[in-house]
Amino acid sequence: MTLFGRTFDGTEIVSLVSMLLLLVLWVSAWRGNRKESQWFKTWNAERKARRDAEIAAEGGEPGSPSDKSEPRGPWG
Repeated sequence: MTLFGRTFDGTEIVSLVSMLLLLVLWVSAWRGNRKESQWFKTWNAERKARRDAEIAAEGGEPGSPSDKSEPRGPWG
């Protein structure tokens, strides 16, 4: 095989094909990770919207605890 005036033997052709397949694998993994992080952001926003709607339906304000003396979260 000749490419850009250089003749490639079998080993070089196999390494070129391997690098191209690795690039395809890397791009597909990157796209999957991107879709997963986008899904998580959407899920988290929807969960927060549902939680705020529940608090508003109960008559409280979103983001404020119902009892100020009650500790919230793992740090109190």
